[in-house]
Amino acid sequence: MANVMSTNTNFIIVLVTTANKAEAEKIAQALLKEKLIACANIINPVTSFFHWSGKIDKAEECLVVMKSRMDLFAELAERVKGLHSYVVPEVLALPIVEGSKAYLGWMEEVLK
Repeated sequence: MANVMSTNTNFIIVLVTTANKAEAEKIAQALLKEKLIACANIINPVTSFFHWSGKIDKAEECLVVMKSRMDLFAELAERVKGLHSYVVPEVLALPIVEGSKAYLGWMEEVLK
């Protein structure tokens, strides 16, 4: 398994939903410029169901899947909140437990 890094990586996947593709692109571009993320994928559209204002709601949104490091999450989350149109934006971090050594090495190179 020489091509796989340790299961104790410091890398994360960050999920953010947005109202539309333009907002998703604006957030992704800003975070890339600031080297808070290495990469972003935009999935458009996604159908979201959620509780809001005492009822179950539904919306067509974009899902932004971003790759970063855990130590950058607090700053990344603050930037998303500042750029986002939602009152309560989704900003969730999931651990990357394994990955190819080459890809994780590239991420380390391009992040601040």
